[in-house]
Amino acid sequence: MTENHLLDRPVWGALTSGWVALAQGGAKALRLDPDYGPFAACADDGRDAQAALAALIPAGGTIAMIEAVAPSIPTGARMVQSGALFQMTATAIAAPSPTFDLTALADSDGPEMLALAALTEPGPFASRTHQLGDFVGVKRDGRLAAMTGERMKLPGFTEVSAVCTHPDHRGKGYAATLTALVGARILARGETPFLHVFTHNVGAIAVYRKLGFSVRREMTLTVMARSGAPG
Repeated sequence: MTENHLLDRPVWGALTSGWVALAQGGAKALRLDPDYGPFAACADDGRDAQAALAALIPAGGTIAMIEAVAPSIPTGARMVQSGALFQMTATAIAAPSPTFDLTALADSDGPEMLALAALTEPGPFASRTHQLGDFVGVKRDGRLAAMTGERMKLPGFTEVSAVCTHPDHRGKGYAATLTALVGARILARGETPFLHVFTHNVGAIAVYRKLGFSVRREMTLTVMARSGAPG
């Protein structure tokens, strides 16, 4: 499988490499431990893989897939959400020169990180998502004002994720600086940073382009629940 193919199916790539210790399922379909997030993928679009994927949907919960080609909805599942994303990558990022203090976030910051993600909705964020990679934040008066970190890890690639700022602290350049810092650190390790952003989020896309990211291709986010489940 080529590098580009890895990025076409980033969840499957992560679950079979950087996330392998956190993967649940079998050869036909895998999902991330729910404490870390709802992401899932199947080996192919065949009937056996589709059945295995449906079996991984938790009762009363969901799974989320990010694919270059929109996946089939297996028997026993229903679509909850579908959205178009841009997958963006960077080969160079100007090192940031922040005018404010940055803080390496620790496990003790987990509850506050989860609360900020719940408030700002940067994407799926569970109780232990912050343990998937290094996270950096900005604190004001001892409280978390902004954060960005790492999520999917594939051979040669790491995803920049959870880019969010508390509404009371927007417009100060926190998100751009944190994204640049996390991306620059990934590049310094010899890896390529990538990220996902909804295609309608023109403001964020403009910021990412300014930092050095460019659109690699359009992707599809698909969220599924069990058939007959509420919500």
